[in-house]
Amino acid sequence: MELMFAPLKRYFDFQGRSRRSEYWLFYLLTIIVTMVLYVPMLSVGMNFETGEPNAIGGLVMLVLVLVWLGLFIPSLAVLIRRLHDTNRSGWWVLISFLPLVGGLVLFIFTVLNGTVGPNRFGSDPKAESSAEVFS
Repeated sequence: MELMFAPLKRYFDFQGRSRRSEYWLFYLLTIIVTMVLYVPMLSVGMNFETGEPNAIGGLVMLVLVLVWLGLFIPSLAVLIRRLHDTNRSGWWVLISFLPLVGGLVLFIFTVLNGTVGPNRFGSDPKAESSAEVFS
């Protein structure tokens, strides 16, 4: 659970490295939060005759947009730190603008193992966490 909320603690931290588990657990958290807000918006917040949101749906939609805006910076920061863990620059995020190929390449980079030992972006996060567990 701690790794799930770690990117929120490191909100504007674009330096260093992040493990795969930190990245994917935070991604899971964003999906859960989105679904918790999205399901009520669809079930009670929509006028099914016209297909437009009612007052409750508009309020939930506003909260959803604010949550997305609040999670954008930590999502970008943890993605860049994840790329740093694979010894790649954060500028690789821009590859996602290439249709079809860019998102796939970025996904592969996030799934790959991180560099063992220190690299140009910092020390190995796996080595740091194992030292904390046994000390």
